[in-house]
Amino acid sequence: MPRTASKKGPANSSSSSAVDLFRSASGKAATKELERIDQLYYSYANNLSGMIDPEGIESLCSDLKVDHTDVRILMLAWKMQAEKQGYFTLEEWRKGLKALRADTIIKLKKALPELEKEVRRPSNYVEFYSYAFRYCLTEEKQKSIDIESICELLELVLGLQFRPQVDLFVQYLRTQIDYKVINMDQWMGFYRFCQEISFPDFSNYDAELAWPLILDNFVEWVRSKQT
Repeated sequence: MPRTASKKGPANSSSSSAVDLFRSASGKAATKELERIDQLYYSYANNLSGMIDPEGIESLCSDLKVDHTDVRILMLAWKMQAEKQGYFTLEEWRKGLKALRADTIIKLKKALPELEKEVRRPSNYVEFYSYAFRYCLTEEKQKSIDIESICELLELVLGLQFRPQVDLFVQYLRTQIDYKVINMDQWMGFYRFCQEISFPDFSNYDAELAWPLILDNFVEWVRSKQT
């Protein structure tokens, strides 16, 4: 038995060494990747604040060859879970770019189509849609967004999926005089409305169900136009 044990010893030691070498190489690669991610961050960050501000995001968009109003920039903010509109912190940047495996501007540009696919999966889209609203709350304790900003946001995040519904709702919002702002409940309600309600006849819309009042008014407005 002692001899058997001594034979196994070197094999285990060799296997252990290989694992250690792999871990060491992986750790070094991860460190190098993080260094490149940080280097890219500081090429856009404001020297005084240490954050990527609106000017830095404008430069980033220019290098990515996308407009700053492109929905993929909002998707990038979602991936980073950025808290303040128009600003990225180092930690947010690291979180997003590590997840995208993008440590250069070229890799980040190539990652955008895959990011868009990821966001548009049903399992992620509700979270993204909700995030888009929260991201636009720029003041402390702010709970609602003005109508014009909501119209722009709807066109940005829902225009591709539900263009006819968005166009009609935006027309209603800009025409009506009862609402100056939209809250989260109304925002999420419209997304559910687009998914569940037959368009353009609204035949399965039941005002007795728990829809936000603004959607009752919207349906009534559309029906009055149709007649």
